[in-house]
Amino acid sequence: MLKRRIIPCLDVAADVVVKGVRFADLRLLGDPAELAHRYEDQGADEIVLLDITASREGRTPNPLVVERVARRLGIPLTVGGGLRDAAAIGAVLAAGADKVSLNSPALRRPGLVAEASRRFGAQAVVLAVDVRREGGGYRVYAAGGSLRTPWLLDAWLPTAQSLGAGEILLTSIDRDGTRQGYDLEALRLASGLVSLPIIASGGAALPRHLAEALAVPGVTGALLAGVLHDGPWTVGAMRQELRSLGVDVRAAV
Repeated sequence: MLKRRIIPCLDVAADVVVKGVRFADLRLLGDPAELAHRYEDQGADEIVLLDITASREGRTPNPLVVERVARRLGIPLTVGGGLRDAAAIGAVLAAGADKVSLNSPALRRPGLVAEASRRFGAQAVVLAVDVRREGGGYRVYAAGGSLRTPWLLDAWLPTAQSLGAGEILLTSIDRDGTRQGYDLEALRLASGLVSLPIIASGGAALPRHLAEALAVPGVTGALLAGVLHDGPWTVGAMRQELRSLGVDVRAAV
C-alpha cells in the first residue's frame, strides 16, 4: 500500500499566496516560493500551487512564479489555474511542474483531459473538482467556486476517469477554510465512483481530520492550507501525530 501523502496547498492570486473561507474573503500570506520551500523543509510530500483567479481572468499561471517555486523544491509540484490547452499545460510543465491540475477548462471542454493524458501521461493529469452539497448529492462548480455547472459529482468523476485523468483533487467548498474537517461523505462517494487516487481538500484543522479522510478507501493524500499558514500545526508535527494514530505516512524528517 502506498504511504499517505501530506500536501500543502498554496492558493495564489496576483502571484501572492492567499487564503480565505469558502473561496472568499482572501487574505495575503506571502511569497509562494518561500512558503513552498518552508513546507518541504517541514517534511511535505508534495506541493500544490493553484492560481485561483486565472480562469476568471482568462489567463494561465505566471511561468516565472512556477519556475521560482520549482527551483526551490525537490518534491513533486502540481500547478493549476486556467490551463485551457495542451500548449498552456506544456508551458507549465516546462517551467518545472511535475503535474497539472485541470478544473474549469476541463469542465468546459472535457476532451482536454484526454488530450493532456495522451500528450503528457495520465500521471501528470490531476482533475481538480470543487463541489457543494446540493440536495442528496454534490454539484460541481467552476471558476473558483463562483460558477454552478450542469455536472454532478457522480457523473463527472467517471467521465474524467474514462478520459484519462490520473488523480482526483476533491475540494468541498462548504468546508473550505472552516476547519471543521473534510467532507467524508463526498470522499466516500468519490471513492466508490472511480479507481483513481483521491486527494482530500477543504476544512482540515486537526490530525484526526486527516486520519478520518485517509481512512476512506482510495484517499491517498490530504491537502492542507490555512492550518499550516496560520498555525498551530507544522507539517512535521502533523506527520508525527498521524503516525501515532496509526496512519501510514513516511517517517518525520
